[in-house]
Amino acid sequence: MNNREVTQSLTKREREILSLLATGRTLTVIANDLHISQNTMKTHLKNLYKKMGADGLLNAFEKGKLEISDKYSFDLPPIQSASEWDQMVTEFLTNAEKFVATVAQTDDAHFNEPFIDEKYGTLLRNIEGVIEHSYYHLGQVSLINKMIQESKN
Repeated sequence: MNNREVTQSLTKREREILSLLATGRTLTVIANDLHISQNTMKTHLKNLYKKMGADGLLNAFEKGKLEISDKYSFDLPPIQSASEWDQMVTEFLTNAEKFVATVAQTDDAHFNEPFIDEKYGTLLRNIEGVIEHSYYHLGQVSLINKMIQESKN
């Protein structure tokens, strides 16, 4: 499913939540603003993660099952509009928030255990790798965005 299809599959409430997440509000504040319970918010987030394909690495952390492959990592269509750009940023922020929450909830004793399989190293090594990799891509995205803005001038 491409970004456009994912966006079209989102409910009005899910799009509303994504927009609010992009503003930096916490889940509690968003739930209060929308007059919904924390459980309802969690249900919406779970549905969003599933629809946006955020399951990959986060699913591995939570379920101990690695179902992602590099051959699918770059299977994204080109960004054609500001709304598609905003959607990508929103997805990044949503995944980042879930990643942080997952790491924060992890018992410290698990950090030195093997991640899925011993060949992947420890959980801590993989978390550090995700953080480094995210910074790398965040830098790329920032540079691309700067180039786009400069080309408009």
